Amino acid sequence: MSSQPRRDDGQVGAYEEQVLKLELELEEMAQKLLDYRTTLPGKLNSTISSLLQSQRLVLPVPDADAGVSQGLMRETTGLPVAAEAEKLQLLKQKILSNATAMPVVLNRLKEYMARIDALDSSNGIIHPAFEMKRTS
Repeated sequence: MSSQPRRDDGQVGAYEEQVLKLELELEEMAQKLLDYRTTLPGKLNSTISSLLQSQRLVLPVPDADAGVSQGLMRETTGLPVAAEAEKLQLLKQKILSNATAMPVVLNRLKEYMARIDALDSSNGIIHPAFEMKRTS
């Protein structure tokens, strides 16, 4: 007598169906991961550059015809000097807080990139649970 219980064909078929479903989900997840890895750096680059451009201070260019030799002149914004100084102070605080947060962001970025590389370093090895059983 056999020590292993016999599975009937219905259980084997359901098991193989489950395995196929899991393999399909795994392939979809791998494709999504590949898509994210290819598109995210470009999106991140464009987002950071647009943020930097929006925070960049636009200085007026002096007219060569006006004969200005003193350098850049300030345009009048219509705001009182105190309000303008307050805006400048707020901008400096934002820049300082962003600069102090940058090492934390870079560390998190490195950590997540290492995780993605660890997932990608499987070299096509498929876990035995997801392999098809060969019947020959």
